[in-house]
Amino acid sequence: MPINRREYLKLSTALAAGAAMPAISPKGANAQSRADTLRHVMGAVFSSLDPSFAGATRESFPFSVNVYDRLVGFGRREVPGGYMFDINNVRGEVAERIDKSADGRSYVLHIRPGTTWHDGSPVEIDDIKWSLDRAVTAISNAKAQMAAGSMTDPEQFKVVGERQIEIRTEKSDRLTLPTLCLPYMPMFNSKLVKRNAASDDPWGINWLKENVAGGGAYIVESNRPGQQVTIKRNENWKNGEGGRLPFFQRVIIQTIPDVSARASLLERGDADLTLDAAASDIPGLEQRGAVRVVAVPQSNAWQSIAFNMTAAPFDDPKLRQAVAAALPYEDMFKAALFQRGKPLFGAKWSEPPEAAFPQPMPNAFNLERARAILAESGYPKGLKINFSFPAAVSSTVEPMGALIKESLGKIGIEVTVQKLPDAQMVTMVSERRLHMFFDFFTSWMPTPDYVTRVFLIATTRWNPSGWSDPVVARLAEEARYERDQAVYDQKVKQIIKRFQEAVPIAMLWHPNHDAVIAKNIQGYTYYYHRGADYRDLRRV
Repeated sequence: MPINRREYLKLSTALAAGAAMPAISPKGANAQSRADTLRHVMGAVFSSLDPSFAGATRESFPFSVNVYDRLVGFGRREVPGGYMFDINNVRGEVAERIDKSADGRSYVLHIRPGTTWHDGSPVEIDDIKWSLDRAVTAISNAKAQMAAGSMTDPEQFKVVGERQIEIRTEKSDRLTLPTLCLPYMPMFNSKLVKRNAASDDPWGINWLKENVAGGGAYIVESNRPGQQVTIKRNENWKNGEGGRLPFFQRVIIQTIPDVSARASLLERGDADLTLDAAASDIPGLEQRGAVRVVAVPQSNAWQSIAFNMTAAPFDDPKLRQAVAAALPYEDMFKAALFQRGKPLFGAKWSEPPEAAFPQPMPNAFNLERARAILAESGYPKGLKINFSFPAAVSSTVEPMGALIKESLGKIGIEVTVQKLPDAQMVTMVSERRLHMFFDFFTSWMPTPDYVTRVFLIATTRWNPSGWSDPVVARLAEEARYERDQAVYDQKVKQIIKRFQEAVPIAMLWHPNHDAVIAKNIQGYTYYYHRGADYRDLRRV
């Protein structure tokens, strides 16, 4: 699911850092409870306890993986700096085993025996069938995401045994199993939902917004909307790796609007985790050494400069190529992110070296080349353009804007830098009314064919440039169902080459995911939803 950084709800600053909970003071009689309790401070709030709710903000997604189980989940792998989710490693959660047919069109999932819901009632196969039916039927975020895995009809889900359910697709789709790993596909206690759902809301959309009907590793103990959610360990949980319970008996998730106050709480030892520290604060936190920063490039997220290809002037490919050659990539990387990330520029290839996207592209700062290409364009004497960005990312992009203005001015392109209100920016991008602009996207499933279909050639806002290439569309659709890895790789490389020739966007970098954590916390993993999975964490 595409998630952008504009999904952010602000709180009143009246909630001060002094609202820290004295019950988890690290000193005195509460030392033991402090050791078993994780405190996570964040700047945003949960808009819904149901991740599939249409108005759920991104904070709801990682929260849900801690209180709900899915049939399956992603494993993780070790990377420099920490751990990262592994889309190629799908492990069971509610399902203990997965049988895949030889033609790749059928999966039989065997439900783990002895699993229970939070209320102690057993997980039954009818609950699983109801949950899958809900995902493709209810008006929620899940419906479109399930379609990305070729699941659109309740008839595709068949109970084939007391604890077995079959999922059948028309074609073998690479994304069927990964789709079931995502937050939108939790398994619900259907009996509990039915008891509480209104007659005009059979899927419990409204009730589940403020209530949990799951069986995950943690149970909601208290919820003060806009301030704090406390969850406690589910002592009967059996769906973790090796059947192990999470280390922490309790997790307190508290909203502290002030970014400096959050960092201060970590350095004083009064909190254990924050994921939204200011990029400018990270070097100082590392230097002072009171906390640890787990820095992992977000392999499924990227920042870019998009060119509106649907109208003049950027319907001219030579102009796009010229501007891409005139961008001061290294200087922008330093000014915007303090080089905290992985560059997606500066590659040297003429043929794509790997079937991965995004990957570093052969774009580099070269004013001489930019002038030569501009001379071949429809604007050999230069022109006036706008570079736009949303106010929410001012601290990152304003320094970039100044550098872009200066650099493009040297080849005769006069740039007006526009900082727009977030809502206006979204509208103008959707209506294709901007020239060039900053954009930031996250793909929950970072497979090249999915990224191409959703972010490069779709007819939606998620294709920021409006690029349309029938050849790329065909290759991406074929790759989705291709079972031969060598053939798949060949198709992806063709897509990447056409992308580089067209330059619909100038890829910039994968920004770092900077998790600021207490020095005695281990196991932090970067996940596609950019949030914390408390099940992985432990205190040492």
